[in-house]
Amino acid sequence: MSHGFEIAPPKGPPVPDHPFVARLAKVLEWINNAIVRISMFAMLLTAFILTYSVVTRYLFKVPTDWQDEASVFMLIGVTFFSAAYVQSYRGHIGIEVLSSILPPAVNRFRLLMVDIISATFCLFFSWKSWTLFHEAWVDGQTTSSTFAPPLWIPYAMMATGMTLLSLQILVQILAAATNKRRPA
Repeated sequence: MSHGFEIAPPKGPPVPDHPFVARLAKVLEWINNAIVRISMFAMLLTAFILTYSVVTRYLFKVPTDWQDEASVFMLIGVTFFSAAYVQSYRGHIGIEVLSSILPPAVNRFRLLMVDIISATFCLFFSWKSWTLFHEAWVDGQTTSSTFAPPLWIPYAMMATGMTLLSLQILVQILAAATNKRRPA
């Protein structure tokens, strides 16, 4: 993995061998790609909103009370929605040195264990996020600002993003369990 400018676009996630898992992975890839495009637009919109706020406040002496929460809500959405896309490329935190020194069979086992632990955490996080969303929806919870947007919005984005991340990890676990072993 490189952290600089890429000459060529990165290769997509590997296609699983099992037809059902491959179809599921393809659907998730389509969803993830659509969400990444929306997230890019949301980042640009967030930059525009914050710039607009600064300009109107300092040049025209017109304060805005909605820009911080709108920007935070969009950043929450971008963060959680794009997590599954990043996971599909295994772009989250990883210890690359281990993969280079471990035998292939041990490395596959290590990745499978990491995926199982990650899936367990993400499924719990998803469940908790959906309960927070439900509470905010039923109780009509809002933020404490004068703008007072409903809290179900960021909770829904968290819950949906974590559910997609959980699905992505589960697809990777299914792929690891059903893929045919290739000679190294």
